Amino acid sequence: MTTAVTALRIEDKLFQNRYLIDAGRPHIKVRPHQTPSANLLALTRVCPAKCYELNATGQVEIAADGCMECGTCRVLCEASGEIKWDYPRGGFGVLFKFG
Repeated sequence: MTTAVTALRIEDKLFQNRYLIDAGRPHIKVRPHQTPSANLLALTRVCPAKCYELNATGQVEIAADGCMECGTCRVLCEASGEIKWDYPRGGFGVLFKFG
């Protein structure tokens, strides 16, 4: 008897979570910058929820909707002041379905 192994993509797992958006009050903000630092650029590649992206003018932006609050951006950028990170208000943010 053989068992079929199916590859599970991260997007499939993330889809199980829910996110309650706190409209107009994002818990992460990217500070204004002329040229993004290497750390800000790294966030466009290492954020597991893909919340950071480079816009048409070369600035790094965040769409905090869907943030898993994993802390990757805090480790890379908060100490240098490139982002401002706060916990979401009570009842808002990510709602993990499986723990």
